[in-house]
Amino acid sequence: MSGIIGKKIGMTSIFSADGRNVACTLVEAGPCVVTQVKNVETDGYNAVQLAYGERKEKNTPKPLIGHFKKAGTTPKQKVVEFRDFRVEFEGQVDMGKTVISDQIFVEGDFVDAIGTSKGKGFQGVVKRHGFGGVGGATHGQHNRQRHPGSIGACSWPSRVFKGMRMAGRTGGNRVKVLNLKVLKIYPEKNLLLVSGSIPGAKNSFVILEK
Repeated sequence: MSGIIGKKIGMTSIFSADGRNVACTLVEAGPCVVTQVKNVETDGYNAVQLAYGERKEKNTPKPLIGHFKKAGTTPKQKVVEFRDFRVEFEGQVDMGKTVISDQIFVEGDFVDAIGTSKGKGFQGVVKRHGFGGVGGATHGQHNRQRHPGSIGACSWPSRVFKGMRMAGRTGGNRVKVLNLKVLKIYPEKNLLLVSGSIPGAKNSFVILEK
């Protein structure tokens, strides 16, 4: 699985060749530095570790400072490992080399985007699970339209089943969106225009896998 680390810039829309208005996300993909190369002989599997984003040395743990110095680069904010990356890009992803977006992707590729969804705090069932509310005065209550209503049976099983959809903390989770199309690449600015939405707020880290 090859890929790259990036940052979500924001959303926009473009018109396709057939005149449709397509929502898309702008991602600053790279440049990333190869900070470690793993192989079957020493690690048991092939993988490449990429690092992205500058970080102050005073805010970086000393073990990580040494790790980055070994790769000949400055401290980075985000470090991600891509398994089996080296098989496809043998010789292009050696230690200390810089990886940019147009080395990995071409226009028309389909990618998977991984990000951390926006945290929404404690939310009710309408926002968290898409309940329609109980305006029809059913489900065990009559005057609280956005409440869940009845959540259990009577004398049997005399408990609430595990997994019942209820109110609770929402968002802030790792989310993977599959099969987003790369619509446009701007190599001079390391920007990718990807169809659809990508989880996370603006300026949040995003992982794109091919």
